[in-house]
Amino acid sequence: MKKVVVTGGAGFIGSHVVETLLRQDYQVAVIDNFATGHRENIAGLPVDVHVFDVTDPDVMDLIVSLHPDSIVHLAAQISVAQSVRDPLFDEQVNIKGSLHVLRAAVRSSVKKIVFASSAAVYGSPVSLPVTVGHPTCPESPYGLTKLTVERYLQTFYKLFGLPYAILRFSNVYGPRQDAGGEGGVVSIFSDCLNRDIPPFIFGDGKQTRDFIFVRDLASAVVKSLQTEKNLCVNISSGSSVTINQLFRMLRSISASKVNAIYKEARPGDIRESTLSNKEAKKLLNWEPVTDLFKGLQETLRFSNRTPASSN
Repeated sequence: MKKVVVTGGAGFIGSHVVETLLRQDYQVAVIDNFATGHRENIAGLPVDVHVFDVTDPDVMDLIVSLHPDSIVHLAAQISVAQSVRDPLFDEQVNIKGSLHVLRAAVRSSVKKIVFASSAAVYGSPVSLPVTVGHPTCPESPYGLTKLTVERYLQTFYKLFGLPYAILRFSNVYGPRQDAGGEGGVVSIFSDCLNRDIPPFIFGDGKQTRDFIFVRDLASAVVKSLQTEKNLCVNISSGSSVTINQLFRMLRSISASKVNAIYKEARPGDIRESTLSNKEAKKLLNWEPVTDLFKGLQETLRFSNRTPASSN
């Protein structure tokens, strides 16, 4: 049985990846500091859980001791706004933490490391949809740290032969996404609508985003483990909606009468984003199967029955 270490495995995305791996008979070890992950996300699953922070150099010895066949590196500081407020913390987690994982991967001679990158590496698109060949010009420290780790992965392959898969995620949504703090816009809207609280829309709401359902994304992550070649692909729906359209869809599903409150646009947020997923379809034999409306329905139902949780 192949063993996979998943950093950030108790988080929103990580827990869905862990479930998908288990369904395909992988042995899974989770590394999570539970700063944003939740124990209930993986409660009852047959996984080894190690409470550890990737910024701690000792995480390298831990990973090596687990003898993984591959690593899925999801642990990260994921907020664009937080990265603008505190770029040093962003660098500590997303670059230093990632280098610890990469060094451990080399020492463990893993067959593949999968890295969760982001559409933020592109910055403001010069053409749509954005393909992986699009220029990379991040407009936030978060996007810059993600692009930096991509470059480290390419360098580590040249220096040490470390096989990699870089997955540039579009906006991920679905059950278990945390609406607290800097949660995703879908979870924030869902939480507000369930509580009849007007949500904030930053800017005019006409900015577009490409939303990918978390279980579709998890399927792509696992498929990327099973490819022999190095790759860099977008994991996305391949289409986009405006934030205003998203809010109207969620309000319709919830039958709420709440109106949004508009605030100034946030620095670091891009205007338009639609990622092409053609490369992922071809190289991973994968495609998303969840319609946005159905995915929003499931997300809203989960949000409605699940109170805000603590670590």
